Amino acid sequence: MINSCPTNASPNEPRWVLHSPPEVALAILYQDNKLLLQLRDDIPTILYPGCWACFGGHLELGESPLDAVKREIWEEIGFQMTDPVYFRPYSDQFAIRHVFFHPLTVPFSSLNLQEGWDLGLISRADIENGQAYSAQAQGIKPLGDRHRTILLDFLDAQG
Repeated sequence: MINSCPTNASPNEPRWVLHSPPEVALAILYQDNKLLLQLRDDIPTILYPGCWACFGGHLELGESPLDAVKREIWEEIGFQMTDPVYFRPYSDQFAIRHVFFHPLTVPFSSLNLQEGWDLGLISRADIENGQAYSAQAQGIKPLGDRHRTILLDFLDAQG
């Protein structure tokens, strides 16, 4: 397990300086007791190549984590988040991750994957096991370890 180190940053505060490590905004989208995850491209130069992870991405200069998560989800799957709720931040040497959650209020079939190799609604059991099947990859793929920690924390907090 990875140690998480919360920051004191507000999720609505615009960022005016570049941070090292970079800041990212992630979304936990849920529907029917499953979580929507992205299978990241299998490119060795990116973090978690070929692994399941949360949707999201880097904050642009001057962008708040809230604005970033809404923009990223729209760009990546064409889903309009209306009122994402801030869960908590996670920090390590790679990124400061601002994590939000929101119900997936549209049919899974209506999502339009624009980034990544695949997407799927993943069960708690698969998240606990640290792997899930991808039809696109035609096999079982691992969850990114930090994303798995975030998802398990979220599921535990929901009861």
